Order: sequence, then C-alpha cells, then structure tokens
Amino acid sequence: MLPRTRNLMAIAAVGASVALATTLSAGPAGAAPATAQAKVSQGNNIPLGQGYMGAGYAQDTKGQLAVPAGDDLVMSPDASYPAGIDVSHYQGSINWSSVKSAGIQFAYIKATESTDYKDPNFNANYLNAYNAKVIRGAYHFARPDLSSGAAQATYFATHGGAWSADNLTLPGMLDLEGGCYGKSASAMQSWILDFYNTYKSKTTRDVVIYTSPSWWNSCTGGWGGMSAKSPLWVAHWTTAASPTIPSGFPFWTFWQYSDSGSVSGISGAVDRDRFSASAARLLALANNTP
Repeated sequence: MLPRTRNLMAIAAVGASVALATTLSAGPAGAAPATAQAKVSQGNNIPLGQGYMGAGYAQDTKGQLAVPAGDDLVMSPDASYPAGIDVSHYQGSINWSSVKSAGIQFAYIKATESTDYKDPNFNANYLNAYNAKVIRGAYHFARPDLSSGAAQATYFATHGGAWSADNLTLPGMLDLEGGCYGKSASAMQSWILDFYNTYKSKTTRDVVIYTSPSWWNSCTGGWGGMSAKSPLWVAHWTTAASPTIPSGFPFWTFWQYSDSGSVSGISGAVDRDRFSASAARLLALANNTP
C-alpha cells in the first residue's frame, strides 16, 4: 500500500474532512495554530496495528491537513541540517543504500504498537538501514487505552526499542496522536511519565516524543513536564520556514514537515523530516555524548 493511500484510509477511518490545498500557518514558538485550539477527540478510531507517524494527524488537526499538491511544493527546511524520513511496513521494501545516497542521514522506523504488535518490516528495515550507515531509531505507536505506559515501554524496549552507543542508533521514540483515548489530561500525563520512566530504566535513554500541537495541547493540557526530559519531534505539515510547537516545549529537535516526500529507494510518498542542528549534534544525540 502506498503512503498516500495509507493516509487517505486513515483519514476516512476517523471521518476527517480534509482540505488538500490548505496549509497550516506557522506561529511563534510555543503558540498553537488556530486548528490546535479546538479540542482533540477523546476517542480513537485507528485500528490496532495500523498506527504510524501521522496516522492521527488529520483527526487531531480537525481536517486542516496540509498535503502539498506535488513534490515541487515539498519544502526542505534548513537544508544544511540532517534530512530524515520515517517509515513503517506501509513503505514496502526499501533500498536503504539508495536512501543513503539520496542524502538521507537519519530515519525512524516503526517497531511496535500496544503490547502485542510488531511491525512486520521492522527487522529488515532496522538492519538494512544500519548496514547502509543511516543513523536510525525505532518508534512505538502509543495506545494508552489498551495498557499501562510501563507495559508498553517494556514491550517496546524488548522488541526493537533498545539502544547502544554504536554511532548509528538513536534513542527510541514515543508516537502520541490519534485522539485522547478517553483519558483526562492528568491521566495522560501520568501514562506518558510511566512510559518514560520505564523506557529510561531499561535503556538509560530519554525517549523522544512525537506529537502535534493539537494533540499535546488538548490531551495533556499543554503540559511542560516533559520538556526537560524528552526531545520533541513536532508534526506540522507545512511549507512554512519553521513549525508551530506544542505548549510546554521551548523548542523542537525533529520536525516532520511533510507526508508526501519523494526519496530514491522508496516507492511512493514518504514522510520527510529534519533535525534541528548539525550532523555532529545528531551523532551526539545518537551516542548520548555532550
């Protein structure tokens, strides 16, 4: 299944009304865009196993989904900083040597979801990205409605989310999106902290948090409790020069700026990402060095 088909199916599942030509406007750091002011759904309609980075974006941003009409409109922000992608089994077989030759320096790869689902392409993607010298990390699609943060962090850490200082492994990432899963802001804060503490106890690393301003501001109340612990990966699909970030975070570390990029070695569209600093700082994050 091509990523664009993947996205349209997810949008249909949550009943979002998508305006393809609409682009989210960027605002000052920490300020939520107009679409982020509305409450995110308390429910979740993403079937188990079908989560991926961006699966809940249409739902969480209330239909204000920015999908560039063509690759000529897909911006490459801060081109001097490392370029990245994020993938799952939806991308099919990937030629990671071609991806590396295309200038991609890092990738996050879906590993797990809940406590009983592992992405069927994870093992191949994770090994082949390593062999191609792409700095890569694993991610877990959160399902706070199904089990505790500790249980899901344990499953993640033992099914792909482990870490080692080998110049090619980034800390694991927690993907938070797709409605508030019936939890209050305080309950969601507790769930996230439970995941963080357990993951760190098993890997020594601070988990990266992926989310959108809409989701974080609604589902955690704009909580600032993770800003000193977890690097922020902000989802904001836009051609603006910088993303809007959730309340509670002073800055972003990774930015998913498009779901419709084109990269050699991957058939169809792929999410495009950017690191916020130099390649040396990306390597320092991977190896947990100053």
